[in-house]
Amino acid sequence: LDNPDGRRPDPEVMEAMKRQYNLDSPWSFLSSYVPGLFRGDLGPSLIYRDQSVADIIATGLPVSARLGVAALAFAFLFGTLAGVAGSLFPRTPMDLSSSIVSLIGISLPSFVTGSVVLVGWFLLELWALGGDGPGFFDKLLLPAITLGLAPAAYVARLIRLGLADVMRSDFVRTAVAKGRSHRGALFGHALKVAMLPVLSFLGPAAAAAMTGSFVIEKIFNLPGLGEYFVAAARDKDQFLILGVVLVYSALLVVFNLVVDMAYAFVDPRIRVG
Repeated sequence: LDNPDGRRPDPEVMEAMKRQYNLDSPWSFLSSYVPGLFRGDLGPSLIYRDQSVADIIATGLPVSARLGVAALAFAFLFGTLAGVAGSLFPRTPMDLSSSIVSLIGISLPSFVTGSVVLVGWFLLELWALGGDGPGFFDKLLLPAITLGLAPAAYVARLIRLGLADVMRSDFVRTAVAKGRSHRGALFGHALKVAMLPVLSFLGPAAAAAMTGSFVIEKIFNLPGLGEYFVAAARDKDQFLILGVVLVYSALLVVFNLVVDMAYAFVDPRIRVG
């Protein structure tokens, strides 16, 4: 209920706002807020006076979702290629390179990665800010690479370790004994089983990517859900903070459910069970 500049309003204004938004006690707030959730009413925004929380989420979520889908696609493709390459060519420069890239992607925070990507793009003179409108590079590709680098590193490590373990399994050795090549056994049998830990990781990673990265959206000036959440936390907009957290929680449940259902399509043993 503070003003954006940090000053608290008069006590009379505070009491009027508490009565208006049922903030006198937690129970009175929940009794009025929870029924509205079933109608799609997430309450009013205290800093965006002409918009409701549902309108703000409807505006910012598509931007974050588009960025999240692109980041997940990059993470899955790049991580899978790096993990498979490391497994096919162990203890080679390719394996070492994929391990180094994975370590860098896991270790560096997103604001460092985003700054490096921006500086590198400027130095190559391939892109400049302040163009005629949102471009593919500055509004999707570069933010997606920056956001997807850390998940790609985790995917690469999971696949690399998973393949190393599965390739020693009895069914893989049986396939090789029947005439399958090492590469054929890897792609035909081992890779699907090694994907199970990746699916477990992609569930919460997808929910985090879909709601957007606060730092990435701030660096690339994207009007996504993360940008609104940062503004709500800074200006103490309780309704907007609660609405964004509820959306994130719902996406987390949905994506974990999708991951559990996807297990049956990847591992036939789970489908039989």
